[in-house]
Amino acid sequence: MIESVLVANRGEIALRIVRTARELGIRAIAVFSEADRTSPHVLAADEAHCIGPARAADSYLHAGRILDAARRSGARAIHPGYGFLSERGDFAEAVAGAGLVFVGPSAATIRAMGDKTEARRRMAAAGVPVVPGTSTPLQSAAEARRTAETVGFPVLLKAAAGGGGKGMRVVQRPNEVEDAFAAAVREAEAAFGDGSVYVERFLERPRHIEIQLFGDSHGNAVHLFERECSIQRRHQKLVEEAPSPLLTPAERERMGRAAVRAARAVDYLGAGTVEFLHAGGEFFFLEMNTRLQVEHPVTESITGIDLVEWQLRVASGEALPLRQEEIPLRGHAIECRITSESPFDGFLPATGTVAALELPGGPGVRWDGGIAVGSRIGLHYDPLLGKLVGWGRDRAAAVRRMGRALGELAIGGVATSVPLLRRIMEEGDFRAGRLTTAYLEEHPELLADDLSPGELDAFIAAAALLEDRRRRTIAPPRIGRAGTPLSSWQRSLPGAWAAQELRRRPRERESVR
Repeated sequence: MIESVLVANRGEIALRIVRTARELGIRAIAVFSEADRTSPHVLAADEAHCIGPARAADSYLHAGRILDAARRSGARAIHPGYGFLSERGDFAEAVAGAGLVFVGPSAATIRAMGDKTEARRRMAAAGVPVVPGTSTPLQSAAEARRTAETVGFPVLLKAAAGGGGKGMRVVQRPNEVEDAFAAAVREAEAAFGDGSVYVERFLERPRHIEIQLFGDSHGNAVHLFERECSIQRRHQKLVEEAPSPLLTPAERERMGRAAVRAARAVDYLGAGTVEFLHAGGEFFFLEMNTRLQVEHPVTESITGIDLVEWQLRVASGEALPLRQEEIPLRGHAIECRITSESPFDGFLPATGTVAALELPGGPGVRWDGGIAVGSRIGLHYDPLLGKLVGWGRDRAAAVRRMGRALGELAIGGVATSVPLLRRIMEEGDFRAGRLTTAYLEEHPELLADDLSPGELDAFIAAAALLEDRRRRTIAPPRIGRAGTPLSSWQRSLPGAWAAQELRRRPRERESVR
């Protein structure tokens, strides 16, 4: 087993890795920007090193400074977490070149799967079904139009070098191709430094299902079942669950086998994910993520397996702890991403200082968070504050538990996605498992900036709770008079979307006071 690991990340994932490392007796080394000096992951580690100012390009994305910190600390390995440098082949290569262990796949694997067209070619060769389209970058808008007419409209133009919805355009008709192609190329160039774009058939109202996989250096590869990730906003996931309420046992087996074939096709080492789109009874390869996923806790909840522990063991040269037939699937788990965004204001990013934090408890509830009271939430990094996970013996029980847990979660000082997530847990199609990637577009009422009587009651109760907590620590804010702007603290309460509503309801506003 490696004796020390530097975690080249921040927030909840850095804290998550530090905890597992320490439980394994591995010395955990944190890095931090000047903005994160007192963050929970820094305080939890055995030691921590500053790697620069708040701007990510000068700290968490600066490979040289991270490698310098590894040398100063005597780290034996580097765990990249997710985001930042986790899927940079050059970084994995530099880590290996420095004589350190990279906790993840090889640089060659990262590069092969990071190029979406190369990934499509390799998956097709391995017998993994891919969405009809091209496996080489398009050279012009004219070629894009010819190809689209062959594939059949609507089509999707996609950046070859990236993901997350960047460099992506849906094209419904031939006369839209030229503008969409130019826009996709510009966005891909800006986001990834590579303007290469390819085309594939656009699957309308698909489900987004991914398979967790693992490989080791002894030739073993297994899958740990699937996660349903269909509830998204601009291709960014909001809610994930495992297993999928859609798949039959036979489909689960077929998709699992396809994911393992994908892993073997690229000599996969460590944790990874194969993402599929499921539509019309068929499934198609979307992409492979060569890292741990944000939503890995739902897989841990249904299998009882610590995926970070497996990562560290595999990186140490050990074989996978279990064979495929030994991996259990127990119950159902749901994860909600808690972000610093205003869902009823077009998901605008929110800033502030965490003034109060009330976490839910009870069996089957897990909080993976990277914040504490006093944490400053700025615009330098991803808005993810933490992940709330609820487990139950079946899906209905997991939904009820998550609804209860969201009702108990209260974050003061910054607007969050919690109010929207509460609504989703109560919505009929979600409860019935009728999910597609167009879920939010098909349920605009979830984003309406108004309050039901029950939501207003919840706002008032939570506001009183957080006001009481705040008074114990720092001077409480004053509730503004009608027509005056509400503070970020007021807008951050569980009824955050009620800011304007409260201005219209003097009686309720005075009750909060």
